[in-house]
Amino acid sequence: MSIVEESRESPDRVTLSAIAALAAVSLSTVSKVLNGRGDVAPATRTRVEELLSRNGYSRRGDAAASAPLLELVFHELESVWAIEIIRGVERVARANGLSIVLTESGDRHAPSVEWIDGVIARNPVGVILVFSDLSGEQKQKLATRGIPFVVVDPAGEPTPDVPSIGSANWSGGLAATRHLIDLGHTRIGMIGGPVDMLCSVARIGGYRAALEAAGIAYDSSLVLDGDFHPEGARVRAVELLDRPDRPTAIFAGSDLQAMGVYEAARALGLLIPADLSVVGYDDLPLARWVGPPLTTIRQPLTEMAEAAANLAVSMRHSPGGTVQRMDLATSLVTRHSTAPLA
Repeated sequence: MSIVEESRESPDRVTLSAIAALAAVSLSTVSKVLNGRGDVAPATRTRVEELLSRNGYSRRGDAAASAPLLELVFHELESVWAIEIIRGVERVARANGLSIVLTESGDRHAPSVEWIDGVIARNPVGVILVFSDLSGEQKQKLATRGIPFVVVDPAGEPTPDVPSIGSANWSGGLAATRHLIDLGHTRIGMIGGPVDMLCSVARIGGYRAALEAAGIAYDSSLVLDGDFHPEGARVRAVELLDRPDRPTAIFAGSDLQAMGVYEAARALGLLIPADLSVVGYDDLPLARWVGPPLTTIRQPLTEMAEAAANLAVSMRHSPGGTVQRMDLATSLVTRHSTAPLA
């Protein structure tokens, strides 16, 4: 069991004994909560953690006692998209003499409830969550132990107390659609991501804004949701391309979805870009090697991950600062999958 010291940094600081009295528990129970022990009732743990946080209590030497780790949490690790995030975090970890723990847990909105006990036991320097947010109880547990967390590309609108690093998804959707409009396309399909993900909603918002700015009526039947993966996009692309008034261009919500569009076009005997222009999103390394090389929106995934990891490290060593949020710029990368409307 770790030794927990009562802070004497300020005469106004409430001692552990006082917190135990306020919570109507023993001093040993407070110690168990601070050290992440599992043998404390959830209601008692929450009550103690709220008192600790409210009274500004921190363990002496918390930063020094942390393990030399950065924890990176995904809800799935099956796509090349994840490699770009891992690469960015690894660069920061290496520069700071740290190692990475990769965790696959929960869904795109939050890690599983069991995850929190493991991360408390590991006591990393910081946690980087991809898409996910945390429940109020999970945030409280991390805050009590001085473990900072940062969300990369949050799935929903983060609460004001959540530091996050994202990208300019609305601007990316606008740029992709404007590019197709400038090539003369007016029937432009879009295959987005899940409807409950902030990045997908923002990209569709940019798509719609570009159409409206060009005086092109928004047609909701041309906008289909997807899952950011190739197979789902292939099915959706067939729906769009097999109709008599098919679109002449498709904006896919990710490069992986664009691969599904390529396969649907091939199966239907359509040539890219002669019969169908395609724009992706992300600019993964594979985008330049497919045939034809994919025009896409570059989302700076590696830089986003680096920024999140640097922020987590700085928060561990200098806690108590303002909550930081940052959206990195996106840009159009023109290759050979788009062409003027014939």
